[in-house]
Amino acid sequence: MTSTEGPAQPAVRTRDAARTKAEILTVATREFARLGYAGARVDEIAARTRTTKRMIYYYFGGKEQLFTAVLERAYSRIREAEQLLDVEHLDPVAAVRRLAEVTFDHHEEHPDFIRLVSIENIHEAEHIAASAELSRISSPAIEVLRRILDTGRASGLFTADVDAVDLHAMISSFCFFRIANRHTFGALFGRDLVDAGRREHYRTMLGDMIIAYLTADRAA
Repeated sequence: MTSTEGPAQPAVRTRDAARTKAEILTVATREFARLGYAGARVDEIAARTRTTKRMIYYYFGGKEQLFTAVLERAYSRIREAEQLLDVEHLDPVAAVRRLAEVTFDHHEEHPDFIRLVSIENIHEAEHIAASAELSRISSPAIEVLRRILDTGRASGLFTADVDAVDLHAMISSFCFFRIANRHTFGALFGRDLVDAGRREHYRTMLGDMIIAYLTADRAA
């Protein structure tokens, strides 16, 4: 019995550590999104998990490193969704529309991501700039857009002088604004941008705007 249980213990500890770190990141995501970087407290994060402040520092090093890890996980999730998207079989118009829809859906489903990005902008992206992981995971998403644009230009469908980073900014800006400015926009104009009844309208409108820009007759 002893000989069979002994080798399994390191694997169990590894799984326990992975679960603990994941739980810490989940709770930390909520706390940072709710209270901001300055307002969130490691003591409170520890109290809301099945661990201790000492273990948070053991796994992550400190509050700054924990916030960076939260950002890394948040960004990695949308990048994973983009990379899993199979657009190679689609024509360029359908491919760019589908990619815009993925961003639209992700931002709507992850409002904490929007809050975290807003908070990091207040801090002038100092945590993102210091993260080699975030620099690495951003590149594949831009490469997918670049391939779509190249194919669209080669086929004569796309006429806009826009690169992949510009296109990414166009798509993200609409999706981000819709969630980040929901309450202020609603208070000023009396319209809820995340009203379920208008969801498909906005989702379609995003794709239409992007396609109209990419395919506009520049000679007119």
